[in-house]
Parts: sequence; structure tokens; C-alpha cells
Amino acid sequence: MRPARALIDLSALRHNYRLARSLGGGRALAVVKADAYGHGAVRCAAALEPEADGFAVACIEEALVLREAGIRKPILLLEGFFEASELPLLLQHDLWCVVHAPWQVEALERTPLPAPLTVWLKLDSGMHRVGIGADDYAATWRRLEALPHVRVAVKMSHFARADELDCARTREQLDTFARATAGLPGQTSICNSPALLGWPQARGDWARPGLMLYGVSPFAQDHDLAAQLRPVMTLESKVIAVRELPAGEPVGYGARFVTEAPTRVGVVAMGYADGYPQFAVNGTPVAIDGRPGRLVGRVSMDMLTVDLTDHPHAGVGSVVELWGSRVPAAQVVAHSQTSSYRLLCAVKRVPLQYQD
Repeated sequence: MRPARALIDLSALRHNYRLARSLGGGRALAVVKADAYGHGAVRCAAALEPEADGFAVACIEEALVLREAGIRKPILLLEGFFEASELPLLLQHDLWCVVHAPWQVEALERTPLPAPLTVWLKLDSGMHRVGIGADDYAATWRRLEALPHVRVAVKMSHFARADELDCARTREQLDTFARATAGLPGQTSICNSPALLGWPQARGDWARPGLMLYGVSPFAQDHDLAAQLRPVMTLESKVIAVRELPAGEPVGYGARFVTEAPTRVGVVAMGYADGYPQFAVNGTPVAIDGRPGRLVGRVSMDMLTVDLTDHPHAGVGSVVELWGSRVPAAQVVAHSQTSSYRLLCAVKRVPLQYQD
């Protein structure tokens, strides 16, 4: 069998959730959209359910997968419903729903339901992606509050630049949120992962940790709280061939790497079709049999190459960690044209193996 695999440490996932919840000071929805950022939504949700306050997904399709797997805790649809015809399904499966657009408000007004639907009303506080405008927010809240089949529970918004700790935009969004929601009842939810870790003044009743759940810092610089996160995914494979090359020889497509001295090159069963960044540069860190190593040459669809020159005992069968406990995902991101979010979500074709 091809040796590429992703090890998922569920105890690390629970550790990261507990940190997020403690920082929020209230309750926390574990964000498991996009198949839990590539970690397997069902297994991750099952591991967290005994202590999680609930979960957040992008859409009803993701929520139904969790319900069919037996997950009973609250599930919030971050993008809400896409058609009014979905509303009875939301009630049937006891799902919570974000309302972020006027047409959704109108659909709720036109669609009587047999029981109240729990709604989180989203404010566009400055990200300008989705959300009710600040000038219309209070009136929209009251329109929904007047509907007998709607329970407006939480005032929410989303930060655009909370991962930039010196950026004034986050303070501006906080001020907009405070002004637009002043005097309205209900709880608040505004913290994503970087806000939880880096903006204590933003914490409210419900946190929504995503990236930090999976043990990856949202910040480009070192951060004391982010340092407490434990990586959940270890992506690894093995060396399947070794080449002994003299100086001056190119390796891989495009001759992006040329040996400057006699070099041992290891070929690893891992490529961009598995989710490893295609444009990772020469020198991107790896761990070879637990020791620091480096990528050389262009990443191919199914294979990549590493420098074994300083690893005399490494050879066919040696384990190569692409990221995980020895190689932080953030270091791979820093050497690639990608982001931490895309790095994790791109993992595919690689079997996930779970450990507690």
C-alpha cells in the first residue's frame, strides 16, 4: 500500500478546543466545516461532542452528515439557508441558522413554521462579505423578533483582519458592532480563532474557533497563546527510492534544483494531488526519521524529493514528516504560495488514521 497518510490526534483536538473555550469565557462552537478542515468532520465531531457546546458548518449538507452520524449537539449553519424550501429541514434536524441577508429575512416572513427556528443574526461590521448593514441591523432584529416562528438568539459578526495584531480595522469593527447592537437583547458571537487568541476585548458569549482547533496558529509571528496549541494532523509518507547524484545534476521538473555537490536525493510518495503545496520552494522543512531535513526540486503530482545527504542512515522506507509535531504547518506555509487554511483543507487522497 502507498505509505502516504495523515495521522489525526484527537487528544490534541480536544486540548485545543478546551483552550479556545477557556479563552472565550463562555461557550464555543467547534467549526468543523470543509470536513473539519480536512481532518474528517464526523470523527472530529464525535471526539468533541462530550464536551463541545455545539458545532458550526457551512451549509445544511454538512450538518446532515453529522446528524446522520449521530451527532446531537447544536449545529449552526454559518451560511444559513439558500432556499426557503430548506427551512422545514432545519427544524426537522434541530439546526440553528445564521441569517445574513435581507432576502433571508423576507423568506422567513413568508414561511410560517410549526415551531421556532433558532437564528443568529449576522452584522456586516466591515468585512463586507455577508451580513446586515449596521444602519439596518436593529430594525432587522425587530422584524425577526416579531415572528412567532423565529427565535433570534445571538448577535454575531466576523473579523476581516484579526490575524494582524497591529491593525486598527479590528477595533473599528468592534466599535461598529457595539453601536449597531446597542440595546438589543440576546447573546453575542464575534470571535474567530485569531480574535480569541489575540483580541481579548472582543470575546463574547459564543466563540467560533476554527483554525486553532486543528493546532495551527493564525499569526505570522510568534504568539504566547498560539504556542499552547497542539498540532492535530501529521502528514507523512516514506522514501520509496534513493538517487546518488554528482554535482551539477538537475532534480525534477524544470530543473528548479541543481546539485552543487554530490547529493543523495530521496523520492517520497507524496505530491500536490495529496494536498502538499505544489509551489513549496527548495528548502521547505521536512523531518526525515525524526531529524530536520529539506525539500529539493519541484513538487510533482504524486512524488516529491528531499535531500538525504546529511542523513546517512536514511534510505528506502525512511519516514518523512511533511508537517505535524516536528514540522509546524506554519513553517510549510511560510515556504509556499498558500495559507494555513488551504494547506489543511487541501489534504485528500491520503487515508486519515485516528489516534487518541
